[in-house]
Amino acid sequence: MFRLLGILITVLFAIATAIVVWPQFFQLEQTFPIAQLVAVRGGVLGGFLVIALLSLLLLFARPLRGFAASILVISLLGAVAIGGIGALRGVSTGTLPEKTEDSVRVLTWNTAGEAVSAETIADTILSQQVDVVTLPETAESVGERIAVMLREQGRPMWVHHVQFGDVTNGPQAWETTILISPELGDYSVIASSQDGSSNTSSVPSAVVMPVDGTGPTIVAVHAVAPRVEDMAHWQSDLEWIADQCPAGDFILAGDFNATIDHMATLGVDDGDMGYCRDAAMRTGTGFTATWPASFPELVGAPIDHVMASQNWEPTGSLVLDASGSDHRALVVQLDPAG
Repeated sequence: MFRLLGILITVLFAIATAIVVWPQFFQLEQTFPIAQLVAVRGGVLGGFLVIALLSLLLLFARPLRGFAASILVISLLGAVAIGGIGALRGVSTGTLPEKTEDSVRVLTWNTAGEAVSAETIADTILSQQVDVVTLPETAESVGERIAVMLREQGRPMWVHHVQFGDVTNGPQAWETTILISPELGDYSVIASSQDGSSNTSSVPSAVVMPVDGTGPTIVAVHAVAPRVEDMAHWQSDLEWIADQCPAGDFILAGDFNATIDHMATLGVDDGDMGYCRDAAMRTGTGFTATWPASFPELVGAPIDHVMASQNWEPTGSLVLDASGSDHRALVVQLDPAG
């Protein structure tokens, strides 16, 4: 009886391990609670190591030796598989190459309202020589203060903004602010972003297009978090974001509230979201967590991204300290492909 129970538990554990390691194979990467588990692969790896340690201790109990050995092997295989995925995606905080005349540097930072000061954001823009900034959960007034500071330092930027709801001093989660260097040309937020007729479901994203049609369309992304009650909205948000990168010249940047694993079915022609490719994963920081900032960088979830269409080549990425927000900042350098 106990032998059969041990076999059953071992089989179930093996199936669960396979699902957690590669839910895409089972088409479960956007299903609760698998979506939440796969988001924190580093934490799951730690869980497998704990199970392996407990199994190792159970090896000293002769009646449980066979069961413990089986669990030990499966848990170690799960840990090695996740470790391999992490190594392929990149576990460093990254570096940026020297910027050229044709390079575009993109900063995305969910600032959690004014948890990060305008002064800190402006200093980061200046020190990292950023050309495009997407700031989910940042009010337009904060963006304007940043722009004033940058202008005084001889690096002006235009401010664009989208807000859901008409609430004075309301939650800044309902706002997304974008700053763009004049060197990229004049930009304007498209009407469907402003009125919400084509946008993410609960918190706003923003599509800004070059006025003269020259240059990349920039999408400041903010998808809803995959809470139990919001799973359907989260899935539709990801589909909407993928649709914002058809063939052409596009840059997506922001809080996707999703990792590369969740995007398995949303890429086209080697893209991760539509035709856009994730820059961090291709420059060695794809496994480094951007949320929550209170967790170690290899334990949390890499849910903030910069992605670009294939006319851009990601040449470097850098994950920065949070400075008060629950999200770390991400800076990416893009150079013209070829």
